[in-house]
Amino acid sequence: MATLAPTPADKKALSGGSFLISNPTPADCFFPEDFTEEHRQIAQTTVEFALNEVVPLSDQIEAKDFAVTRRLIKQASDLGLTSVDIPEEYGGLEMDKVTSAIIADNIAKQGSFSVAFSAHVGIGTLPIVWYGTPEQKKKYLPKLASGEFIGAYALSESTSGSDALNARTLAVLSEDGETYTLNGEKMWISNAGFADLFTVFARCEVKEGKEAGKERLTAFLIERGTPGFTVGKEEHKLGIRGSSTCSLILADCRIPATNLLGEVGKGHHIAFNILNVGRYKLGNAAVGAARMCTGNGIRYAKERKAFGKTISEFGMIQEKLANCAVGVFIGEALSYRTVGMIDAALAGVDKHDTAAIQKAIEGYAVECSIVKVWDSEMLDQVVDDIVQIYAGYGYVEDYPAERAYRDSRVNRIFEGTNEINRLIITGWLMKSAMAGKLALMPAIKQLMDEVMAGPVAQEEHEGPLAEEHALLASAKKLTLFAAGAATQRYMQQLADQQEVMGAIADMIIEVYAMESGILRAEKMSAKATADIPVTMARVYAEVAMDRIELSARRILATVAEGDMLRTQLTILRRLTKHDPADTISLRRQIARHVLRAGKYAL
Repeated sequence: MATLAPTPADKKALSGGSFLISNPTPADCFFPEDFTEEHRQIAQTTVEFALNEVVPLSDQIEAKDFAVTRRLIKQASDLGLTSVDIPEEYGGLEMDKVTSAIIADNIAKQGSFSVAFSAHVGIGTLPIVWYGTPEQKKKYLPKLASGEFIGAYALSESTSGSDALNARTLAVLSEDGETYTLNGEKMWISNAGFADLFTVFARCEVKEGKEAGKERLTAFLIERGTPGFTVGKEEHKLGIRGSSTCSLILADCRIPATNLLGEVGKGHHIAFNILNVGRYKLGNAAVGAARMCTGNGIRYAKERKAFGKTISEFGMIQEKLANCAVGVFIGEALSYRTVGMIDAALAGVDKHDTAAIQKAIEGYAVECSIVKVWDSEMLDQVVDDIVQIYAGYGYVEDYPAERAYRDSRVNRIFEGTNEINRLIITGWLMKSAMAGKLALMPAIKQLMDEVMAGPVAQEEHEGPLAEEHALLASAKKLTLFAAGAATQRYMQQLADQQEVMGAIADMIIEVYAMESGILRAEKMSAKATADIPVTMARVYAEVAMDRIELSARRILATVAEGDMLRTQLTILRRLTKHDPADTISLRRQIARHVLRAGKYAL
């Protein structure tokens, strides 16, 4: 197919986390406007499949008719939607990560099916793509690509949800080295009710090397129907009710030693690397769901009348619709910016060198966690606003707002809770800084010296987003300042201060979101008239700055007192001082635009 725009591989590779201490340009970033013609065609194919084939069967899906879900996954595989991450030699299409993100985004028209589909193509398949032996790949990947087999991933246990390394399920190697016997129980396993192949994690004794004699997390492949392997009853959940979630019981479950996935004791590498991909894909799915919900809210607001007019004419309804649209715009920006960076980093990596591929993706662990946290929380706000727009009807199952509200909530738990991901964001950056991989500490020291010396001249910017660029520069300084103050106060014990770590993460998240929106709007304005994207970026810059200032106040009030606190608060006020934008008028412009379009549109 013809390529009409530069691919992510054409971008220069930016190192993970560097956005805090650098000033990337719009040209450095990949956004939806940079999709190739092939990307756009795949997006359209996915949208048409989701709307024409999946959504009409929502009632059957929600009733847990898994034959319907399996049939739809098979239909999706016939369109190539299940095989983009699988090598061609094993029946896949082996396409870029942007393509898989586009599919995750546009398949998310029906929450339960989206979960089933994503579990199959992501955590159900990628472990074998990356860690399987040639024999395992040949045996399983063609079946997973074609939809003949459905995949599942079994990591969580009742006592070790977020603490994955503390699994109790045990695998013991036989004396002749021919089989492993597994005993234990896994919990909350997506697709368990109808999956054919499971990646199961268990503790297993390491036989040699530095870890010899210790029990470490290890991955195994187990097929449905294996003796000693039982699937528990379906969980009845708050949301995503049409997806399958069951426990797995392993009672003297014996499997061939050849079903070991990867190396003994190296299961944590599989778990964590797969989760990075799962996080950015979940973010894309959340954006797709938010776009769908926003469209529903717009259409309902234009139809519903009260006090002699449609409710779309009321200012507070317009404010909600504008916030939803801004959320989708920023979500698209930061999500595709992230996966674009990953593709750029993978451009120079041998496609057969799975270790190098995983290392490249791991370099963007911070951005993947940001995407997961920001997008899932954005979606929660969108579905809440849409329920409010529907009012009483929003609480009724016959209307789409009710299901969307319930389905959204789990995203803040999936792929590592948002609390865990916040700790990852701050912890990973600090660890990289301490190891000298990211020049964060010199940047913090320079910033601390600068702000303590008194006011300095602001860097001048030009263009329609000049003021927002100035805000962004101040936001980065304030984030470094707060992180520096916390580091000085707690030193090596900072990791024990989870509330402070979380507040720092909130600032980092908002800097990335603000910057992504500004750069996307700026890039669009350079090519064509982009009044609405610029307006959206301006609105969000104000929102982000308010959140950053609030988090900074929390941190400073915790790490300082007396004269030191007063000095630091003076610096905070200096860094946050700006003339506020008229966000009421800006939101009205956005609302009028999407109401005219009848959907989220730029």
